[in-house]
Amino acid sequence: MIDRAGYISKLLSYKDRGIIKVVTGLRRSGKSTLLGLFGDYLLRGGVVSLRMQFYNFELPENYLGKTWEMLYFEIKSKLQCDTMNYIFLDEIQNIVGFEKLVDGLFATAGVDLYITGSNANLLSSELATLLSGRYIEISILPFSFSEYLEYREIDTSNRYLNYELLFFDYVNETSLPQGVELRVAGYDKVFEYLQSVYDTVIEKDVMQRHDIHEKRAFGNIAKYVAANIGSRMSPGSISKALKADSQAVHHATVEKFLDYLVECFLLYRVNRFDIRGRKQLATQEKYYLVDIGLLNILVGREKTTDRGHMLENAVYLELRRRGYKIWTGTLRSGEIDFYVKNKNRRCGIFSGCVEHI
Repeated sequence: MIDRAGYISKLLSYKDRGIIKVVTGLRRSGKSTLLGLFGDYLLRGGVVSLRMQFYNFELPENYLGKTWEMLYFEIKSKLQCDTMNYIFLDEIQNIVGFEKLVDGLFATAGVDLYITGSNANLLSSELATLLSGRYIEISILPFSFSEYLEYREIDTSNRYLNYELLFFDYVNETSLPQGVELRVAGYDKVFEYLQSVYDTVIEKDVMQRHDIHEKRAFGNIAKYVAANIGSRMSPGSISKALKADSQAVHHATVEKFLDYLVECFLLYRVNRFDIRGRKQLATQEKYYLVDIGLLNILVGREKTTDRGHMLENAVYLELRRRGYKIWTGTLRSGEIDFYVKNKNRRCGIFSGCVEHI
């Protein structure tokens, strides 16, 4: 376990401030571990364990036979009076009526609330309406390259360190924490783990949630996008490409399935930006995978995705970690891989070169 300092710092900045901390991200990307790390930080800071409550709603014993009302009163019965209590609700979307549970706890005096979810729909649901302006989203990603090196206990002070080889492993294996741990047992174990993560996400966060029966069509769309990460595409262009390969999928179905893949954090969508007109465009988006190692599952170990787009995917994820808002766009001089900005500045990234715009 490593201290994911950037995320811990964000949680600390909103501690005891009357704001719900909502941690979102792909299953197995480290959300539960982050809550545990933050809980340990509180303990070291003098918060006694009686003032903290952890509920992992992936464990059946924490939710089977319990309504949101029952959970609400169970949690309230354990609150310590006249002090701040820290409540951690992991994978809250598994509770029917979770919006009311969260709203009730938020309104309770002496409660600092932290929740996690593996579906972006968590914040496009009634919860966002109920808690408008009262929550902050912290989107967690798998390991960055520096975190990957730390987890593998690589001595980065070694001036002869072969960073190129290590980065090759990072990009071609996985950046998911448990997958990195399994690499010592051999790549086959990493591959099996990635397959299990993908299958779980697709089954629980997509198929069951949206009652999808066209599993083959869904899988074909996911594979097509993975094989073309970093390329501009639209539901219509994907539909035409699949049809040319004797796979008929209507563009409306493609659009719906793309939304589901983004909702469960397997994919991130990057919209186009009209640099001259300073406006966002609604066509020809790009898509990137949350973990480049998933290409091994979706495309195969003999990847058809070119190296340039794999590296582009890695750059995109790092820009997200650093808090940039990201678009793609074009200028007369050529395509802009990423048009990015934060509160301080904006710039365009052209195939590795950075220019201010």
